[in-house]
Amino acid sequence: MSRVQLALNVNDIDEAVSFYTKLFGTEPAKRRPGYANFAIAQPPLKLVLLENPGQGGTLNHLGVEVDSADAVDAEQIRLADAGLAAIDERDTTCCYARQDKFWVKGAPGGERWEIYTVLADSQTFWGQDGSQSWDAVETELDAAPDTGTGAQTAQCCRGPQAAGEDEPAAASCACSGGASWAEAGAATEPGQSAGSC
Repeated sequence: MSRVQLALNVNDIDEAVSFYTKLFGTEPAKRRPGYANFAIAQPPLKLVLLENPGQGGTLNHLGVEVDSADAVDAEQIRLADAGLAAIDERDTTCCYARQDKFWVKGAPGGERWEIYTVLADSQTFWGQDGSQSWDAVETELDAAPDTGTGAQTAQCCRGPQAAGEDEPAAASCACSGGASWAEAGAATEPGQSAGSC
């Protein structure tokens, strides 16, 4: 299973959920304060809505959800070989899910891309350590060198403002081989791996 993720900022989470439920003909796979995600089977898409009043209609970040940590590792190696740097996060909590992931550096427009797998559901948007805000994390991501070496940092998407949670994810590093997400296939079942950004 592999699918593209689109994370959007919305002004009003209830209004956005109502619209996207009608548009895609499915209910959210996960709903929390200031947050919702849809695991859409056709087209294969993880749609994430983050309530950030005043920023509605803007892109929060993009991603590719893969089926395992091995697939995350394989993509990180493949992209490093292609000269794209990665900001690594392992066993991190973000967007109400525990995840293994990395962020890709070097997109020409500066857009944020993550490659991730969901390890487990979480009751909190961020991890348990509240010592770092999104602004500090974003600064660290922007400052990380584009070396393709898998630099480490704590990172996650800008969380929902309405949720009032301001705790970052923790980071660690690991790499191993595997197939690319294109080789992993695109079969997606409704509700599969629904707990991520």
